[in-house]
Amino acid sequence: MMSQSKKLSIAFLWHMHQPVYQLSVNGDYLMPWVRLHAVKDYLDMALWVKKFEKLKLNFNFVPVLLDSIIEYGENGAHDIHSRMTVIPQDKLTEEDKIFILTNFFDANYQTMILPNDEYHRLYKIVQSDNLSDTSILTNQEYADLTALFNLAWIDPSFKTTNPDLKRLVKKGKNYTLEDRIQIIEIQRSIIRKIIPTLKKFVEKNKIEITTSPYYHPILPILLDYKNIKKNGTDDDISNLKTELDAKIQTKMALDRIEEIFGKRPRGIWPSEQCVNGKTLDMLSSLGVEWSISDEGILANTINFEFEHDFKAYVQEPYHLLKTYRYKTKNSDIKMIFRESTIPNLISFEYQNHNPIATANDLYDRIKIMQSKILSSPDNEHLLTIALDGENCWENYLEDGASFLKTLYTLITEDSTLETVLISDYLENTKEDKPLNKISAGSWINRNFKLWIDEPVKDLAWTYLRRVRHDFSDFVKREPLNPNIEAARKELFICEGSDWYWWYGEPNDSGRDNIFDFIFRNHLKNIYKYLGLSCPSYLDDPLSDMSTSKPSKYPRSKITPTINGKSVTTEEDIWNNAGFIEIPDGPVLRESKLFDKIRFGNDDENFYLKFHLNKYIKENPQLTKRTYQMYIYTRKANHKQDLAPVRLINKTKNISPVSMEKFHNEIQIAIRNDKIQLLRLIRAIPGDMWVLEQSKPIETAYDEVLDLKIPFDLLGVKHGESLEFLFINANYGIKDFYIPNEMVLSLTRG
Repeated sequence: MMSQSKKLSIAFLWHMHQPVYQLSVNGDYLMPWVRLHAVKDYLDMALWVKKFEKLKLNFNFVPVLLDSIIEYGENGAHDIHSRMTVIPQDKLTEEDKIFILTNFFDANYQTMILPNDEYHRLYKIVQSDNLSDTSILTNQEYADLTALFNLAWIDPSFKTTNPDLKRLVKKGKNYTLEDRIQIIEIQRSIIRKIIPTLKKFVEKNKIEITTSPYYHPILPILLDYKNIKKNGTDDDISNLKTELDAKIQTKMALDRIEEIFGKRPRGIWPSEQCVNGKTLDMLSSLGVEWSISDEGILANTINFEFEHDFKAYVQEPYHLLKTYRYKTKNSDIKMIFRESTIPNLISFEYQNHNPIATANDLYDRIKIMQSKILSSPDNEHLLTIALDGENCWENYLEDGASFLKTLYTLITEDSTLETVLISDYLENTKEDKPLNKISAGSWINRNFKLWIDEPVKDLAWTYLRRVRHDFSDFVKREPLNPNIEAARKELFICEGSDWYWWYGEPNDSGRDNIFDFIFRNHLKNIYKYLGLSCPSYLDDPLSDMSTSKPSKYPRSKITPTINGKSVTTEEDIWNNAGFIEIPDGPVLRESKLFDKIRFGNDDENFYLKFHLNKYIKENPQLTKRTYQMYIYTRKANHKQDLAPVRLINKTKNISPVSMEKFHNEIQIAIRNDKIQLLRLIRAIPGDMWVLEQSKPIETAYDEVLDLKIPFDLLGVKHGESLEFLFINANYGIKDFYIPNEMVLSLTRG
């Protein structure tokens, strides 16, 4: 404890959000995450204020999440997982069993699977066998697996206080249908307590609830798409015309929270902490008193970089610990900015260490920050700790209970620290700093690149723009149609941030195909409500799931040995390469040449490792066929002679990436388990191709195919980026692109 301290106020703001997982208003949820986080996080995180007299917490709930909570708790909603849990075990089909094997281990191995002997035993069986063989488990074991999965997701604190739940946990195996029904009903009973508990704590002034626009759209994109997408040249989406949508979604959110909790939110958490001037103007026009963004946005706004030392301590935190007043067209709106290191530690790092030690580490960080304001000319300082409040705790021991208990104890027992409700603090502070501008951006890299300016993301925005145009035309023709509001709701759903977050690069949910399916169905719903014919392009996945996308980007540069050997050890340098998994399926099984492609580079060479399709190698009759793969490359700035891809399409569906031009074409052909052809072809003016010397390309073919391609051969100099993609195209007829709808890139050192 320091001998002298200035009081430091701390605002914890826990953000709770899940997108729409239903295809229609009354349909089942396609993913279980609302239900599972509801029984693990939403109630538990609020109950901490009951355990500490001096503790005050802030929570941000997106309205669509609250709607889903009500659906589960009050209206008996189901998701696919909960329905599967209550199917009689002797009624499970083969498809049901495959779904259970594939999805009911979606839990943290270390904290949720390993501690349960039976769950862990089933896990080891499934991990060691082929998932397509459903006989690896008995019907009873399938029933047990569904029960254990649901029990694992319930917060540990409820397992000790609920007698029925305690009995079910102790049982361990041989769960009956009645047991499994009871597990789901216990979950519903927990879910039903969430909103009344939150409301009670709001009334007691123990928590404050803020909100975000109803379906979690990125407000600056809706309000100012044309200027944000400065690189865009597509006139079709140069202006989304969604400015009014942004305001309506925000007002809907404020109204809904007031309806549920009896108190109108005073603050708005803009989705993904994305702000710009138009966003703050709009919020202020709706009577919003304050908003929040990230440390990086403040740094850009006030032209002051918050330098961190090697332990990530902020060297000069003064500006970060102040509140701000921004003058809008309507009135002032106050701004707070979160410290950015602490959320990353809580979300990604502390889970790997002892929870008591990490709580003390965070407390020490707070105290060191406090020590740096001793010379501050001000008396009031606010540290904002704002982050996702639900997605990290399953990675902690005891779902984070020891960590949070220790942290909250240390803070509440320190007389020089206090936790505050943000609106109360902002109302009482007299030391706001004026902001003459606000820098546009988000909490990630201070820009909007996670939702825009990437081929597949932009294609999704194009879909939205076209559908919205059709919607607007219909409203002009039939303004009194009774289904307009239902269709408008579907449009708002499709403006949510999650679809664009998961589309394209670099994020991978592991369920991107489901997000894509839900997004396109909600676009289709608009036409169904309006009685219009649905455009055929909405039937085609934006990310063609018959191909693939990068499963991982390179961790570091690599200089591997070119030996044609598989990667068998964790120490193998190829583990630092990027890789693309190519999904299997009845169409691809016999035609694809490879199962996985690894890629990486050092300062001089571009390296590729192609893992051969095991299905072909295990079927001798298939090895007699000729299998072909094409690699297309170019410099990122396109300052090379370029020529179009020359492959033939099987159908009239033309992928946008097929219209791209490249500088190099590398052809690979394999037959009878040997390389039959490897040649390099280069573009020349006039969309022409000429054969080049491929001798500098080093190859090794054994268990896998390795390639070492000098950057000089590809015309890529030091500091320049190489763009590339792969095409499986037997006999010159394109099967699929790898990845689809985009090119990959890496930079020569």
